[in-house]
Amino acid sequence: MTASKYMTLEEAISTFVLDGSSLALGLAQETLIPFAAGWEIMRQSRRDLTLIGPISDILFDQMIGAGCVRWVRSAWVGNVITGSGYNFRRAVESGTLEIEDYSNLSLAMALQAGALGVPFLPTYTALGSDLFQTNPSLNKIVCPFTGQVLTAVAALKPDVAIVHVQRSDEQGNAHAWGNLGMTREACLAAEQVILTCEEIVPAEVISSDPNRVVVPGFQVVAVVQAPWGAYPSPVPGYYNRDHQAFLDYQEASHTAERFASWLESRVVAPKDYDSYLELIGKTRLAELVPKVSAPSAVVDFGY
Repeated sequence: MTASKYMTLEEAISTFVLDGSSLALGLAQETLIPFAAGWEIMRQSRRDLTLIGPISDILFDQMIGAGCVRWVRSAWVGNVITGSGYNFRRAVESGTLEIEDYSNLSLAMALQAGALGVPFLPTYTALGSDLFQTNPSLNKIVCPFTGQVLTAVAALKPDVAIVHVQRSDEQGNAHAWGNLGMTREACLAAEQVILTCEEIVPAEVISSDPNRVVVPGFQVVAVVQAPWGAYPSPVPGYYNRDHQAFLDYQEASHTAERFASWLESRVVAPKDYDSYLELIGKTRLAELVPKVSAPSAVVDFGY
């Protein structure tokens, strides 16, 4: 059997996330955002990172405010409930942050090209937009077969994809369900994958449902058991979104001074993410546990 890839979160980030790395995260839109991993990156003061993700929620904004980020390749950065991210806006306006604008589809295609190992993929998307003015990774080409004008989307190959899932075995074969967004594409495009998961399960649990495997274990370099590791974003089947946390963050990040206070109390002072969850409290977390069960139909892979 393949050796266990189990690590603590601190070990995984210190080993595989280096200054200057390009990271794909927040890939499932508003769900399964790897907050625990992002906060450990902030805690370890990584610098000059490139963040890659679609509708990149407040985790991007937090990492930008913490001084970790030099480049963002995304369709949007902010707080889904309240609008634009204040740290993101301040960094762009001050010139300390470089951005490449994508649509969600063009970003997905860039990662798909990376996963396929081709230099670009053609598409009709973005032809009527001004994305070509802000993103050198998009170019107009003429189809050699039809003569039509198309968009060529250059491949993206992140150094590391950081993905939160519901469950994984110790070799990195993992199940995820719900809206996966561009998770599979990013995992196959990335040089390495760090998995954080709600629970580690025996390998036979994963192999019993191969169609639900979101990433093959050979692509994974670290498996971290991190219950509540996507909080305050939701994890289908485990906990719902904490809307109040996003509203609170809007106020906490409104000025650079408020954000600095938030960063110290929520990220720096707690020794790890578990310590932060203790600040949130068991009562509040318990309120987010789903009250209604909605299991899928049983699938039989017999032969």
